[in-house]
Amino acid sequence: MTATMRQVFADTVEDVMRHDPRVVVVIAEISRDAFRPGERLVNVGIREQAMVGVGAGLALTGLRPVVHSYAPFLVERPFEQVKLDFGHQDVGGVLVSIGGSYDDPAWGRTHQAPGDVALFDTLPGWTVHVPGHPDEVEPVIRAALAGDDRVYVRLSLRHNAAPHPVVEGFTEVRRGRRGVVVAVGPMLDTAVEATRDLDVTVLYATTVRPFDAAGLRAAVGRADRADVLLVEPYLAGTSAHLAAEALADVPHRLRSLGVRREAELRAYGTAEDHDSAHDLDVLGVAAAARRMFSGPVAAA
Repeated sequence: MTATMRQVFADTVEDVMRHDPRVVVVIAEISRDAFRPGERLVNVGIREQAMVGVGAGLALTGLRPVVHSYAPFLVERPFEQVKLDFGHQDVGGVLVSIGGSYDDPAWGRTHQAPGDVALFDTLPGWTVHVPGHPDEVEPVIRAALAGDDRVYVRLSLRHNAAPHPVVEGFTEVRRGRRGVVVAVGPMLDTAVEATRDLDVTVLYATTVRPFDAAGLRAAVGRADRADVLLVEPYLAGTSAHLAAEALADVPHRLRSLGVRREAELRAYGTAEDHDSAHDLDVLGVAAAARRMFSGPVAAA
């Protein structure tokens, strides 16, 4: 049985802590049983703002803090501390979330954060990783712990059937001529299945910030038309501004799929129910892809 992304994350951090005395973990009750008790595991209780502030304070002393919780408790609730304590003080740390956009819908909206990556886009200097398989988590975490910069890692219970090499830019999974699909993290398998009958390039991203503008331009340049479909597991359109900027001098069409912005989804249901409601299942992505890529190619 494949370990979850959270378990791989915790095991990797524990292993690194054995030989790197800089690494310290700060939590707010969530995942307290995933780590061994010790002086470098700081549990502040249900005080998420304090959790982030404590992590930044430890960074000021030269330590490498790993701050961890559900995405809404790590990013949305203490966003001011993320902005000021880490960003304004210009210190580094590794923020690792679980829950994704709606991994645990039984807990309701309090445990959902589809806007997390969009929030990080308002802050300079953050690297953002969105692994799509548990095997991609370890290299991401090891590299993040070895650095001194600000890193956000978005973990999920959802994952693709197989891992891909972790690289900074896009990985070309399939090459086609009628446009480009950019699939982020756990959305890869859905995007590949949804477009299996279409002659399109599929790009895969585990690192979404910085955005691989050069990789997108190169893929569009190899296609017969500059149509781009973004398939992201968080708020729809989160990367649209970066894709548009990358193609600013290239006439193109851009469509963004993700968690819908139009209305609050108040039903609980399952994660698969939420996928369907947001057209992020195979049927929804396939319908959008057919509308985008099935028309005639414009004459040069």
